[in-house]
Amino acid sequence: MFCSHCGEELPEEAYFCLKCGAMTSKGVEAGVPSPWKWDKEVEKTLSTVAKELEQTFDHVRENIQKAIKGKTIICPHCGGKNLSGGKFCYRCGKELS
Repeated sequence: MFCSHCGEELPEEAYFCLKCGAMTSKGVEAGVPSPWKWDKEVEKTLSTVAKELEQTFDHVRENIQKAIKGKTIICPHCGGKNLSGGKFCYRCGKELS
C-alpha cells in the first residue's frame, strides 16, 4: 500500500502514513478518528485564505498593469518620462509640475 498524499510505501495495516501523517484509505474505512479534530476546518480556512490572496494579487497585478500603461509625464527639468501620479521625477528628483 502507498500513501495517497506523499507516495510513501506503507504496511497494509497502516491507518496513517509513517512519513507525512495523512490518513490512509484503510483508516477511513475503519472509521479511525483523525488526531486533529480541526483538520477539515483548518483546511477549509486555508483554502479560503488562498483564494482571497489570489484575488488580491490579481487585483494588484491589474493596477500595476494600468499604471504601467498609464499616461507619462515628461519632466520639464531633465526630460525624463515619469508615470502619471508621481510628484517628483524619478531621474532628477525635481518636482513635476
